[in-house]
Amino acid sequence: MLIKRRSFIKVGALASAGLFTPNLFANLGSPVVKAGNKVLVVLQLSGANDGLNTVIPYRNDEYFKQRPTISISRDKALQLTDEIGLNPALTALKGLYDDGHLAILNGVGYPDNSRSHFRSMDIWESASASNQYLQTGWIGRYLDQVNKVKESTTRAIEVDDLLSLALKGDQSFGLALKDPKKFYQVTQSDYIKKLAHLKHTHEHENTVDYLYETLTRTVDSADYILDQSTIGMTKMDYPSTKIGDNFKTVASLIFSDIDTKVYYLSLGGFDTHTGQVNRQDTLFKQINAALKAFTDDLKKNNRFEDVLVMSFSEFGRRVAQNASNGTDHGAASSMFLMSGGLKTSGLINEIPSLTDLDQGDLKYSIDFKQVYATILNKWLKVDEVNILGEKYDLLPFI
Repeated sequence: MLIKRRSFIKVGALASAGLFTPNLFANLGSPVVKAGNKVLVVLQLSGANDGLNTVIPYRNDEYFKQRPTISISRDKALQLTDEIGLNPALTALKGLYDDGHLAILNGVGYPDNSRSHFRSMDIWESASASNQYLQTGWIGRYLDQVNKVKESTTRAIEVDDLLSLALKGDQSFGLALKDPKKFYQVTQSDYIKKLAHLKHTHEHENTVDYLYETLTRTVDSADYILDQSTIGMTKMDYPSTKIGDNFKTVASLIFSDIDTKVYYLSLGGFDTHTGQVNRQDTLFKQINAALKAFTDDLKKNNRFEDVLVMSFSEFGRRVAQNASNGTDHGAASSMFLMSGGLKTSGLINEIPSLTDLDQGDLKYSIDFKQVYATILNKWLKVDEVNILGEKYDLLPFI
């Protein structure tokens, strides 16, 4: 049967929109998740979250000098130590800290920091050096490695419409979907089903054949993913926000038999050049409520020891506030790691100096690739050197 160019273009558009990705559903099975299966949940704070108003040095005079109107005082901060507090909106994280389930890394960044959102995010997602340009992501290369041993089609899922660079490998890719039910519904339209079952035999049309084969696998697999999310459907009450809905989707899949090892979520809006205090407070309250429901859900279902939540942002913000009661693009920032399976919790290292700066920005003391190396080696149990390209000192949080 001749494949019309119009149909080919429509199939290609579906592929570029993230409905399916190459090799995604090859050899689909129904793997059973074993007890103790380790899961990583990555939370990306897009726009560059201000670390200094997140992990607050409320006894440091220089902090208040540089931020006369946007600083957070000691009586408002959630006290962690005699020197350091958390943003007052992050009450759930304070509870995790008190219970030994939160590790805080300060001054996380990389050499020759780029203050461009797009370039810096590429660096974080690909785990590249600042002068290196990679076409694959660190999670994608993890998928390449583990799929050589045993191929899986659902090992990494991004809860979004489009797939990030982080989940793209050379041979393996993650799956991007916002909601299993909606994903299933999209694949069940008469048009998509018709395209999925077309057979094409012209040798010179191999690209077209490949796209149709991939689409067929996607349609056949959407039902499986929906079934898994239904099997593990959480009964916990999650907040009715984007991030709340996304964490609810992740929880339902974690409680199923699906073999997903990495979930990837994001929340934007952290580019706080103006009115930072109110904007950050609003975003943190959304994250706080979602994380509270998620971690309580994991505890209730005896999975908190098996799940590690890692938050990151592409860079921090400048030490000094600007004239618009905000902060401009900076360098190093803080990272949070949450789990019932942490070996070391609390403040893993000190906040960088507020006077010894790099062009007005905090100097990094931990390369973010050390965090990746630690998670790959100790949590996901793979060869991190093969994925990251070099050896890094591992950190003690897991």
